[in-house]
Amino acid sequence: MKRDINIFEFPLNLGLKKKEHEPEPGVRKLPDWLRKLGFHQEIDPVSILRLEAPQYSMKPDRESGVLNAEAIIAYAQKQSDFILSHHQKNTFHIVLGGDCSILIGTAVALKKLGSFGLFYLDGHTDFIPVSLSETAAAAGMDLAIITGMGHEKLINVDGLQPYFLEENIYCAGNAETDDEEYVKQIMNSDIHYFDLEHLRKKGFEHTAEDFLQMIKSKGLDGFFIHLDADVLKDELMPAVDSRMEDGIDYQNLREILTPLVRSPLCFGIEITVLDPDYDETGIYTKPFVKNLIQIIKNKED
Repeated sequence: MKRDINIFEFPLNLGLKKKEHEPEPGVRKLPDWLRKLGFHQEIDPVSILRLEAPQYSMKPDRESGVLNAEAIIAYAQKQSDFILSHHQKNTFHIVLGGDCSILIGTAVALKKLGSFGLFYLDGHTDFIPVSLSETAAAAGMDLAIITGMGHEKLINVDGLQPYFLEENIYCAGNAETDDEEYVKQIMNSDIHYFDLEHLRKKGFEHTAEDFLQMIKSKGLDGFFIHLDADVLKDELMPAVDSRMEDGIDYQNLREILTPLVRSPLCFGIEITVLDPDYDETGIYTKPFVKNLIQIIKNKED
């Protein structure tokens, strides 16, 4: 990659419901964990920018039904302003979570910058209303929220609903296909949807190239990549909030991400939901870091 790189750290975990055995979701430790394992040093960014997140809570919101909705909205507004104040043209932005709800703040910022597409690479679609959520956690509904499904307070921050148009989104890698009602939500949308089976049939590189062609043909200002670590096979990455047995491998990840990050229209990539508390020795995160560096810096094995 020839462009400068900036790293944004958004260690938010309010979008997850904590499990009984944990004091809070450990995903907020991800930026520091990646730094410890050499990610920041190898990426060698021009700037490392951080917006501290509120303390964890599980506060129900009666209006929206979503946990911590008010605090998530407040953080999204600060995050959006933070990105707009510090982003730079001709720069690749790496956004480190945190949970998937950090996409809301980035989406608001991008809406203010222009018309953008989204490549959503995730083991789940996260495209459901709160009525179908078992946890009422925003991280499991973020794709729905940014496209306008949900309560007004979440989907219309600063009067910008929707932050992304459904037809400008590719959602790929979902392995949670046994819940018909869950899948039906995205099948009935205008999102370009490729579950894991169809992604393998279509081809990883081919899917990325088709997305880039769509961005170009529509004359969009750019696009953003969402990468949830749970899109990887469980044997490669079990250190996530919601584990899936099936998933993609690192060769697949390189094939699908390399064309995307090389594009000058790529605003950047966010990395979410990897929980350091479930990988104390780094046995799973170290290969993850190695592969991301190779992809982003365009290095060979």
